Amino acid sequence: MGLSVTVGMLADLEQNDAESAAWFRGELAKVNRVLEANGTAAFAEPGTLARELRLNAADSYPYSFLHYLRRAYAFQREGLPLTPAGDRISKADDNAIEDAGSGFDSHLLMHSDAEGFYVPVDFDEPIFSDDVPGAMLGSSQGLLRELVKVAPFLGIELTATGELTDTVRQKLLDADTNETPPYYREYVVWHSLYEAARLSIAHQTMIVFH
Repeated sequence: MGLSVTVGMLADLEQNDAESAAWFRGELAKVNRVLEANGTAAFAEPGTLARELRLNAADSYPYSFLHYLRRAYAFQREGLPLTPAGDRISKADDNAIEDAGSGFDSHLLMHSDAEGFYVPVDFDEPIFSDDVPGAMLGSSQGLLRELVKVAPFLGIELTATGELTDTVRQKLLDADTNETPPYYREYVVWHSLYEAARLSIAHQTMIVFH
């Protein structure tokens, strides 16, 4: 079992699984009610797309990988030097993540490990509600900003406009393929979420953790 990351889910379900599509529309209605209750605009998830959206990156990985990226973001936020975590996140690492998330304002840190949504609506802080899977709702735009911010801390070079070059993209793909230490887990998750956020915003479709 591991985390899967999907964009364009409703469009895929409408084409391939009508029963699940009906269920998913119900989840979207809950999301919009939560957004509106928190003073944020609702959005319309596309039921059709011109093409199938696939990440140019890993779309599934062990749940634990997510914590490696969160650790890096927490270390940057707390002003700590980044060192390799090794094969296990330590108690000290967990404490650093907890300290960095104590303001409950990070879209990367404040989200379920296993389920839930990021919506292509720009709001400052995650929304907490038991009415949505994972009890936390993130913004794709907010997530993307945090990924761009942590990229140089991980040695991921972006262009002035926050884009990946082909060379850097290949470096990230190679890290996934070869499991190259010391930061391949961080690279895998960063690349996956970066691609998901980019597609989510461009096509106005939710990122789904499942």
